[in-house]
Amino acid sequence: MAEETVSRRDFIKATGAGALATGIGANIIIPGRAHAAKKTLKILNWVHFVPPYDEWFNKKYTKEWGEKNDTEVIVDNIGVAGVNPRAAAEVSAQKGHDLFLFNWPPPAFEEQTVDLKDVYQEVERKVGKPIELAVKSTYNPKTKKYYAFSPSFTPDPVNYRQDLFSQVGLPNGPRTWEEVRTAGAKIKKQFGNPVGIGLANEIDTGMAMRTIMYAFGAHEQDAAGNLTLNSKETLEAIKFVKALYGETMTAEVFTWDASSNNRAMLAGKCSLALNAISITRTAEKDNPDISRKIQLTKALRGPVRAIGLEHVMQCYAVWKFAENIDGAKKFLIDYTTDFRQAFVAGEYYDFPCFPKTVPDLKKLIANDPKAHPADKYKVLEDVLDWATNVGYPGYATAAVDEIFSTWVLNVMFAKAASGAVSPEDALKEADAAAKRIFGKWKEKGLI
Repeated sequence: MAEETVSRRDFIKATGAGALATGIGANIIIPGRAHAAKKTLKILNWVHFVPPYDEWFNKKYTKEWGEKNDTEVIVDNIGVAGVNPRAAAEVSAQKGHDLFLFNWPPPAFEEQTVDLKDVYQEVERKVGKPIELAVKSTYNPKTKKYYAFSPSFTPDPVNYRQDLFSQVGLPNGPRTWEEVRTAGAKIKKQFGNPVGIGLANEIDTGMAMRTIMYAFGAHEQDAAGNLTLNSKETLEAIKFVKALYGETMTAEVFTWDASSNNRAMLAGKCSLALNAISITRTAEKDNPDISRKIQLTKALRGPVRAIGLEHVMQCYAVWKFAENIDGAKKFLIDYTTDFRQAFVAGEYYDFPCFPKTVPDLKKLIANDPKAHPADKYKVLEDVLDWATNVGYPGYATAAVDEIFSTWVLNVMFAKAASGAVSPEDALKEADAAAKRIFGKWKEKGLI
């Protein structure tokens, strides 16, 4: 409820910004100027999980960029749960922000966004090619449109309690999903610490379930975008999650929100979680003792492959109804080509989609004075070898987006894990929902 209140207030603020900028009373004064800026750029960002990033972006980077470009930059921040409702509200009103940040691919909004092919081309001209993950998260091969632009993504490594896993014979943490199940069961039995992977209607669950599926060779779709959910591989993944829950977890995971696994790990309750480095960064500041106990490992291997997802995909959209489309594009180009600043300000939470923008990335993450130990984040140096997009091995299409945002797979796994229905019936229900969703978007001509 509090989220809805904030969203409504922020939306009114955003849609009223045009009136403020016309001279009725601009609410941000650029130092050294006696009059309002000629142009306004309105940006919607999420509330970053690493607070120093917002401090840098809102109060330093955008102010300096605004001065250089004779533009008043207004930044509004919103909690992650409010992103899609806010986007829908702005589309409905046909008014809002010039730059709108989604934390995942937003192909369902494609018809409302500007094609950002020229932004990709200009950034590539300046700093080289983007990674495939960025393209698959912002491009529609059916319509040939870049419906968004991705300057960065957030890896989703395994956070594990080294002290606990050491006592069951895995001092370097698990390397396979089977080891999570067997070692996790021993840890829960001996020490009372369950595995902390959600089975709720929230984003972290959606990512974790796909990570397991992809490792088992199961997918929502194939490389050509055809629905392939109903497979023996998906059924095996469902059966595995049912066993994982029964042997290593507790019922609280059915009601978790997106930060519950963070809180559980930081409180010392859980043995393992899939999450970005927001967990370890928070621990470094607030609880150095638990920080030393929580270590990271890369994507876990299933029966078919070792693979992981991006945790957050920073996808900026520019609405067709934006009042400063040119300014929004220029901002994206400048921000991305100078991304090293953002990488450092966000304490390595956001990795570049254009690798050459942070040429010393491996050196930076290999020796971080805040980390316990200093080379804790070195494990992420090959993240591009194992991080993939929602919708793998295809693109993040509108159908995949709707399946993700309506929690079709989350519900499938949760129902089977809880015993509400059999794994076979859970798959059958999810496949029926997926068929309806794919049919809808094919009819719209977007897949």
